Amino acid sequence: MDANNEIRLRLRFYKEVDQNIDSLRQKFIHFTTTKSPDYFLKIKEYHIWINIKEPKKAYWSPHLHLEMESKGENQTHIRGLFGPDPGLWTFLMFLHFLIAGTFIIFCGIAYSDYVLKKPTASDFVVMAMMVFAWFLLYVIAKQIRSNGEKQMNEIEKTFLEIIES
Repeated sequence: MDANNEIRLRLRFYKEVDQNIDSLRQKFIHFTTTKSPDYFLKIKEYHIWINIKEPKKAYWSPHLHLEMESKGENQTHIRGLFGPDPGLWTFLMFLHFLIAGTFIIFCGIAYSDYVLKKPTASDFVVMAMMVFAWFLLYVIAKQIRSNGEKQMNEIEKTFLEIIES
């Protein structure tokens, strides 16, 4: 998967597998019992999360969420979603909402100042800074994804090995 050509920060993929959904799930359960030194899996029904264990984990380490759906007797559709650590993702979303909220508040203040014939330059400066901060957050998130690309490829390789075992 080429992560550099994607605008989205959370990469997605879809895979059709010619295996029964329950036997496929059993392969993931079997992988958890082998005690992989680098990964741990969380399995809840047909949702599977593959995470990197602590010695190799960094704040930018990705995880993979898989959702399996039966498409017949011996065919399974898998939707995969790579994402950053949930704590980091929550923090980035908090910053996005904070920036958006500040922008909206200063839009209202700028409108009020305009109606009251007061100067609006400082309001527009703050709004421009919020737009800059939003783009800066996007660049930071792209860098975090770039840092985790090697581990993302390793997780994908492990995922494919589990399916083919």
